[in-house]
Amino acid sequence: MENESLESISLFIPEEIYLISEEKTLYAEKLIQTIPSTPTETKVEVVKADSHGAAAANPEIYEIQKEEAPPIPVKGGFTKGILILHEEAELIEGPMDMLSKLVNAVGHSMSEVGLVSSDNLAGRTMEEFQSLNAHIVLRFGRIKHPINALPAPPYQVFSENETEYLFADSLTVISEDQELKKKLWSSLKILFNLSTPKK
Repeated sequence: MENESLESISLFIPEEIYLISEEKTLYAEKLIQTIPSTPTETKVEVVKADSHGAAAANPEIYEIQKEEAPPIPVKGGFTKGILILHEEAELIEGPMDMLSKLVNAVGHSMSEVGLVSSDNLAGRTMEEFQSLNAHIVLRFGRIKHPINALPAPPYQVFSENETEYLFADSLTVISEDQELKKKLWSSLKILFNLSTPKK
């Protein structure tokens, strides 16, 4: 009975129902939590009572509107559907230089890819992420996002719903470790269908 709305309760109780101030806040909070994720408007009628508990003549009506979140900010042109997610808030010169060389080596330029930091993904849903429509996702380091739930083994290409994923260590860690650079390069060659020339 606790979860029933006031309208359905009114089917059982013919008298008017009034919320006291503590219940008013609690009911409004529960109502806000049940608003669907699409942008909609919901009107909540709050009936104020006087000091003797009698209802005021004019109830207050509050409009609660859930705003649509702005799209995930992507740096770069992102024209080829290649999205690079990185743990670092900002990429410093060493990791950025290495990333630029890797992107060029697989036949693309930094102006064609999109860059998103972990901070820009925090609190975003998988649906918001998928709306970016990336075809290749390179995830470097720990990202604050549900994408981590994908069963993609590190340094191995993983495909799901026409999107290919490659998860690796952070760009900062890779830029300082020659073995990880080799491991990443081997994985990128597979991901981008690059064959080694015959000798």
